[in-house]
Amino acid sequence: MISRRRLALAAALPAIMKTQAQTQPPYKGPLAKFSGQVKDSDFDSLEYSLLRYKEMPRRLGFQATDRKSAEAWQKKLRAKVTELVGGFPQQRTPLQPRILETREFPGYTRETVVFTSRPGLEVFGYLMIPKGKAKPMPAVISIPGHGFGVNDISGIDDKGNERTVKGPYAYDYALQIVENGMAALAIEPLGFGCRRDAAARSKNGGTSSCQPSAGAALLFGETMVGWRVWDIIRSVDYLETRKEFDPRRIGLMGISGGGTCTVFGAALEPRISAAFVSGYLNTFRDSILSLSHCIDNYVPGILQWCEQYDVAGLIAPRPLFCESGVKDPIFPVNAFKESFANVSKVYEAFGAQDRIGHEIHPGAHVFSGKQGLPFLAKHLKA
Repeated sequence: MISRRRLALAAALPAIMKTQAQTQPPYKGPLAKFSGQVKDSDFDSLEYSLLRYKEMPRRLGFQATDRKSAEAWQKKLRAKVTELVGGFPQQRTPLQPRILETREFPGYTRETVVFTSRPGLEVFGYLMIPKGKAKPMPAVISIPGHGFGVNDISGIDDKGNERTVKGPYAYDYALQIVENGMAALAIEPLGFGCRRDAAARSKNGGTSSCQPSAGAALLFGETMVGWRVWDIIRSVDYLETRKEFDPRRIGLMGISGGGTCTVFGAALEPRISAAFVSGYLNTFRDSILSLSHCIDNYVPGILQWCEQYDVAGLIAPRPLFCESGVKDPIFPVNAFKESFANVSKVYEAFGAQDRIGHEIHPGAHVFSGKQGLPFLAKHLKA
């Protein structure tokens, strides 16, 4: 028989355990009791990464002081970055472009297009052409960041319906391009939207397949950055087949992961006449090295040769606009300022200070375009 005393103790036990839990400090790991004998920083993965960053030679960092030496630097670094992203196919497979659908909207026509990027891989996109514009007209290849894919920038919501109000995050900037008098070729990045694997497609529309596809690229000695840049190169090829567009006035823009594509794409594809980078320009040190980011951002070994601003410097002297939000949590604004200042030095060496601009807007990791879109329109002569 259980005594009344034991019953009372059993009833009181939960309260006693709760009190002990409240008074006992949280467990901080096996080294906590040795705090006087070891330093936490000696076991910190980020501290170690930052220490290694300081050791990186960045052998091809920008040091030129005039146009001739800057051009020689660009030639060397462009070849090295091309190698680091995994290189590009030696031959261009036929584009075999198809227009799957044409729809008319007030102010523009939207074509649903597909074309071949490389054997076994198709590109999907929307080509939006403003009405009433003289031809040939400028066109801007537009790349979305992480999210629901190309719909995020093309006025289509997560249910496949036409949006009546722009937003959120990307604020349908492909449509804003059209409203600024330029055509927009909005392409789906590999790993998003309809270019995902079956496992990702079985989930919600915002689930990407960057993992495992970016990991697969690394296993091949290539990168997702390189794969997506090749899609941009083929997009330029496609626009050159269309008589409505001026091949000398092709722009490139994107936010976040689309900004990654824009920096590397404009750096490695000289046919891009002007670029607009939103929510990406930064230092590798303060963004993808120090903060958790998608694996699709990483290019193995790049810090042995350069920083992100050196890659962006390969765009010079072509027009470049960059924007960042004061509250951006994943591409810190102070590192944006540092990076932009370094890119500006390249433009100074080319005597092209009037071809680079920037905006720091009051938002977070979102698109603004207040100054960037007029900049594009001006330099692409829309």
